[in-house]
Parts: sequence; C-alpha cells; structure tokens
Amino acid sequence: MTTTDATEPTLLDLGTLETWLDTRQLGAGAPLECGRISGGSQNEIYELRRGEWCGAMRIPPPNAPADRDAGIVREWRIIEALDGSDVPHTKAIALCPDPAVLGRPFYLMGLVDGWSPAQTRRTWPAPFDADVVARKNLSYELIEGAAWMSRFDWRANGLADLGRPDGFHTRQVDRWTAFLERIKRRELPGFDEASAWLRAHKPIDYIPGLMHGDYQFANVMFAHGAPARLAAIVDWEMGTIGDPKLDLAWVVQTWPEDTSGGDGSVGGYVDLTGMPSRTQLLERYVEISGRQVDDIDYYRVLAKWKMAIILEQGYQRAGDDPRLLSFGPVITEAMRSAAELAESSDYRH
Repeated sequence: MTTTDATEPTLLDLGTLETWLDTRQLGAGAPLECGRISGGSQNEIYELRRGEWCGAMRIPPPNAPADRDAGIVREWRIIEALDGSDVPHTKAIALCPDPAVLGRPFYLMGLVDGWSPAQTRRTWPAPFDADVVARKNLSYELIEGAAWMSRFDWRANGLADLGRPDGFHTRQVDRWTAFLERIKRRELPGFDEASAWLRAHKPIDYIPGLMHGDYQFANVMFAHGAPARLAAIVDWEMGTIGDPKLDLAWVVQTWPEDTSGGDGSVGGYVDLTGMPSRTQLLERYVEISGRQVDDIDYYRVLAKWKMAIILEQGYQRAGDDPRLLSFGPVITEAMRSAAELAESSDYRH
C-alpha cells in the first residue's frame, strides 16, 4: 500500500471496475489507472487512480481458497471499525461483497505513503540506517501499535461477534494440533513437548481484545523520514477477537535481550542491532496497554509453537518454490525453540 512501484500489469476487468466505482462516486467519469502493488496466494493489492481520487484494492486471486471471500469481508469489518481510533490503520473506503463484480469480493482502502520493513532486506532506509535513536523508535512504535490494539473497545465498535473470545486459550492446542494433523507430512521435533507444556500452563489473566494474529515488522508501514511514526497496521487476514498479548509475543518471541550486534541481533528479515532490548519493549507495552507481562513466557512458547504450524502449511504447499522451501529448517528450529523455552522457563501458573 505504497504510492510507488505500482507498475505490474493487472488482469482485472477494468471496465467493470470503473462502472462499480462510478456507483460509489469514486472518481466518476475519469479514466482508471491500475497497477499491481503486491500479491500472493491469499490476496493481491492494486493501486487505483481516477482523476484526483486514489485508493488501494485488496482482493483474493482467482485461485485462492474459497474461505478467502469471507476473510476479505472480515478484514473490511476490522478496518472500518478502527475508524477514529488510536490504532494506526488504513482508511476504509468501500466494500464489494458480491463476487459477481470482479470474480471475488474486494474492498478499497486509503493509500499509505510509507514503507514496510519487509521490503528493506535487513537494511534500514535513511535516516534509520545511521541514526541509532531514530532506529530505536521504530521498535517502540511497533510495540505501541500492539498496545493500542489491546486498548481498542471492540464491543463498542461493532466487533462483538468477531471470533470466539470465550475459551480462547483452552482451544489453542487442540485447534492447531488438529490443523497440523491435516497438513503434515513430517514430524516437527519438539512439538509434543511444547504441546504438553502449553496444556499444563495458562496465562495469569486473560482479557479479550482485538488481535492482529500476525503482528510483526512485515505487517506494518511507517511514514517516511524521522521521527519514526507507525502509519498503518496492515494485512488483517488473521484478525480476530482473542488475546492481544499473543500479538506482543509474536513480536518478542525471537527478539534478543542483547542487541549490541552480531548474528544474534538479526531477527529474520530485519537487523535489530542497536534496538531496545526485549525487556525494554515489554516495559513500554505495559506502560501503554496497562496489562501485565509476568506471564510472557507462556505467550512466547505459544507464539513459537503456533507460528511453526502456520508456516508448515506454506512449506507443504511449496512445490518447487525455492523461497517457500527455504522455510523448512526455519520451521523445525521454531518448534524446537518453543520446546526449549518451555523446558527452561520457570513460569509455573
């Protein structure tokens, strides 16, 4: 959702799309310019421009699973509910739930003039590459986004029927174990040990709230330049009403305590050298959210365990895709790490 590099060709029926846009008074009468920003097996994003109007479209590709249609409507509900809140988000413009228009449901949102760390390939753009203080604030902005989500009044904003918050933690192990059993073609070392630990432990408290489900640097956008400012949380494919502290754990599950440099400071696709420590991020979350994090080990184990299972689905569908196949060792290491953290933790609740 950036206003640059929207140059890839599109297979959308632009004439039909123009007609639909006219019914919504979105650049009515002006010629439509459309460019593909990004895409994958779940959703594609296009930049649309008509005269002075511009926006971004999110739509499942033709070969996406059928449940993505309901997922698109679900995503729309979340960004529409966030209107006027403190949670950084894209503007909700319009929803088309009817697949007869373009073949799949879609929605329109505002363009974000910003950048994503997922695009930087372990380097930071200026001024964050040289300004250590500015770079640290990227992390604080990320963690504050998670905190603001945890404070969002989901009941008052029409999301009371989104997800099943009651019994959230009692369902996690059974739900994701059953999911893994349906897709797995190999054993994941540490799965049984981490699963048993999760069944034997629980959070100190559980306060339902809005959760993104895949909260990380890859799914946020920052405004250009310093000071660091979180412009929008994006890609709500896994959004639900559940436990917001799982979003926090998604961020800090592999975040090093020592970020002074070296291999241990690289968190997957981002270089965390010079960033705040994991403890400092947790302190900021407590300050903004008002929630305790004494049970963070439970959430970190759950996050590592669940992430390994989710990634395994993509790995099993990889075919000859070298990028997806490369996740094989990453997945086994994540599951093994979940078991090791469970074994070493002194969390007893």
